[in-house]
Amino acid sequence: MLTRLETIVVEKPWGRTDIPDVFGDFGGRRIGEIWFANPAGDDAPIMVKFLFTSERLSIQVHPDDAAAQAAGYPRGKEECWLILDAQPGAELGVGLNRHSSRQELHAAALDGSIVDMIDWRPSKTDDFVYNRAGTIHAIGPGLTVVEVQQNVDCTYRLYDYGRPRELHLSEGLKVSNPAPVHDPRDTVVDPQANLMLVDGPHFHLTQLAGPVDPAIAEQATGELIFVPLSAGCRVAGEDVALGEAVLLTDPRDIRIEEGGRALLTWT
Repeated sequence: MLTRLETIVVEKPWGRTDIPDVFGDFGGRRIGEIWFANPAGDDAPIMVKFLFTSERLSIQVHPDDAAAQAAGYPRGKEECWLILDAQPGAELGVGLNRHSSRQELHAAALDGSIVDMIDWRPSKTDDFVYNRAGTIHAIGPGLTVVEVQQNVDCTYRLYDYGRPRELHLSEGLKVSNPAPVHDPRDTVVDPQANLMLVDGPHFHLTQLAGPVDPAIAEQATGELIFVPLSAGCRVAGEDVALGEAVLLTDPRDIRIEEGGRALLTWT
């Protein structure tokens, strides 16, 4: 049995007008995010999004569970990104390119020089990056990304390229790691491999490829979110297309044709 999640399409100033047709016809609107609404709402522990970028997103940071709960949020936010498409010159900003201080970062956020302190990494299709809480980060232009994250609306913006949105320097710098960051989960993903990408503590994430390896899939327990990354994906006998996401509880219901791939995530 499966439950199809409601698809939420969000326009963003940094979004794209050339979203692949498989996601829908958006009439030339500048789409930045497509995400999936869990019936549990804010109580759902995980959110999955597709991101489409034409400009750099804000430089930002997320708190960990303890800091977020102290600020009144149910949980912190750790997240990860799988690059589905990268145009030439695409990049992700993850951590700083040198050690700094919060005082220096505060001044740099005000004058814009924080942009030059970010570790901008060239990005290509199938790169996988885990973004720990406290990591100062930004997503660059020219990317199509699937993001899996702890489900909480808590983002502290440090710099936004002059866009008219609120910054959160005090809160953000308090939780920031003012240093270079490299996570051992960062990798390049073979699109034809069944493999565990994240094995806790906040969520689990596997890539499943056809034919599905039951030893990988059957590690999944509880409520599962299944997100196709290609054609050829079925759950409980029903086709599930790229651009959709479904809830299920039994990973044995998943079928993926040879050459197909999907993500499966759970807590």
